[in-house]
Amino acid sequence: MRHFKTFTFIILSIFLGQAQTNSDALSFKMNTAYNNHLLRDIHQQYSERKDELAEALKSKKTLLAYRDNCIKSYKEIFGDFPEKSTLNEKVVGITQFNGFRIEKIIFESVPKRYVTANLYIPDGKGPFPVSLELCGHGAGGKIPASRAAILLATNNIAVLVVDPIGQGERIQFVDENSKSQTRGATTEHTLLNMGANLIGTSVAAYEYWDNHRALDYLETRADIDKNKMGVYGSSGGGTQTAYMLGLDERIKVATVCSYFTQRERVFDVYGASDGCQHIPYEGKKHLEIADFVLMMAPKPVLIMSGKYDFVDYWGATQAFKELKTAYSVLGQPENVNMLSVESGHGMPKPKREALASWLKKYFYQDNTPVLENALASIPFDALKCTETGQVITSIPDNVSIPKYHLQVWESLKKDRNAFFKNDETIIKNKVLELLGLEIPKEQIDIQQTGESNLRKFDLRKYQINRNGQMPVPCLVLIPENANPKSNVVLYLNESGKDEILSNESLIDDYINQGTILVLADLRGFGETADPINLNDSKYWNWEYRDAMASMHIGKPIMGQRVIDIMTILDFIEQTPELEKRHINLIANGLYGPTAIHATFLDKRIAHAEITRSVKSFKDYLETPIQKDIYTNVLYGVAKYYDLKDLINKTKNRAVFMD
Repeated sequence: MRHFKTFTFIILSIFLGQAQTNSDALSFKMNTAYNNHLLRDIHQQYSERKDELAEALKSKKTLLAYRDNCIKSYKEIFGDFPEKSTLNEKVVGITQFNGFRIEKIIFESVPKRYVTANLYIPDGKGPFPVSLELCGHGAGGKIPASRAAILLATNNIAVLVVDPIGQGERIQFVDENSKSQTRGATTEHTLLNMGANLIGTSVAAYEYWDNHRALDYLETRADIDKNKMGVYGSSGGGTQTAYMLGLDERIKVATVCSYFTQRERVFDVYGASDGCQHIPYEGKKHLEIADFVLMMAPKPVLIMSGKYDFVDYWGATQAFKELKTAYSVLGQPENVNMLSVESGHGMPKPKREALASWLKKYFYQDNTPVLENALASIPFDALKCTETGQVITSIPDNVSIPKYHLQVWESLKKDRNAFFKNDETIIKNKVLELLGLEIPKEQIDIQQTGESNLRKFDLRKYQINRNGQMPVPCLVLIPENANPKSNVVLYLNESGKDEILSNESLIDDYINQGTILVLADLRGFGETADPINLNDSKYWNWEYRDAMASMHIGKPIMGQRVIDIMTILDFIEQTPELEKRHINLIANGLYGPTAIHATFLDKRIAHAEITRSVKSFKDYLETPIQKDIYTNVLYGVAKYYDLKDLINKTKNRAVFMD
């Protein structure tokens, strides 16, 4: 019986050959190959940045020029600032405690974007020095009460604790009962950031503007010393702090906790962080985390790190060496320091004491160490600013971030229409710029990696190499009945070419017509798909770390895949059995936007049929809680065109089939 089963299997393998054929075409197996490819660009960019910094450190003059250039580069990628409007600030409650009081504050950072905050004010007349506390990624934001703020308030330093977007009372995705619809702040920030990137900004930019306006509010108060303002934050709050330092000159002193390290190490060791912790093109502009802190030099800044933090400690020590050297060149080495504690993430008591001592030293010229004793217990009601605990369900005219994105999209319609009145060359160059690519000039190298003679067709495997690009694996199925008039169909399947090769009925439909099939996996799909376990599910994207790394280096993942299609088209042109034939493109799922861009840019594609694809970037803004958006994000694309605009420009060469 066993021999009969074996014989049956062999017979079936002969007649159902394609279903049993391994579809792998690459000459190697490495499931992190694509990420490693991206890391080479990251390392190269930061190697160049290291050389630039080394030159800058040769004198005070060159270092100040380096600092100012960092600020300039930062502003170039940051996006436009909103116009300042009336804050419409309100104090909605005050609670007195021993030695200080807490005021509950609501203001508008832009019209109808309400910011909730708690102001911890020492007893007395003032005016008091003040610091912003920027919250880490806890869902509660400013709630529970900040121990650091209490400690500072009892040492005569006022603190304004600001709820970031997506946290505390400013969660954007809530149900009618004010309950969050996502798993937490990091998920919400990342989903919101995708939409923000499409319109040319970021959650980091929103957070900065809220915090900038918080300082504007503090300047309106007689009990606050507007000449003594600082900022500190831990974790996600450390990110906000770092992003704020180079843009607001009112900040006189700062502390960055449980965030400071080397961005290069972050990508190398852990992969991309939360959406609010990245601004597109940082790597392209050679901006390291240390550069954001250096932007405020030589003002005083304290770095606080835990030796067992998931924020890479080695990277923190190396980045701090750069800061210390820079401050020494500027003649004020005492203005930068690093505290390392035997702890993990966050701001435990030793860090809080160091923070308070640091601010007290620079605000009051008092070097007496601050010691933390028992702190007041703060009830929830002393902190909550809104009736329901959420702005969205408490303030009827509040404009949520998703709604704001849609408003911006609609307001940019006239710009998109005007853009497509330009000359074809101008349009094409802008598309290439947004994709982060240049038309590849390097010659391809075709490597055949296998061949099989199957029922009705020959199967050939190829690895197509192009210097500086990922190898493209593809299969070519040449029917027995192929003739000089046979078309070539390039088939891009979201689930990989293996799934198509295993689909007998689909393959037969093409083969029986004499159509030559080219099945390919563009980078990050199929053979080079990133391991799912290396992409945290909280980011809602199966290739999050590669998509974010691509945006970081200034080469969006969609643009890289357009290059892959051009590489395949070059391969078809240079392969005798395929050349000089009509080329149709079939693409589905996440491949859709890539196929549209490739068809617009490369007229060698005679016709493209697209199914199961997003049809407009607006779809991502209308339904922000969906997976895999980052795969198809282009920074600022909403200002120029939509997918439908490109389809129209192909003159019906590209069509949606559903």
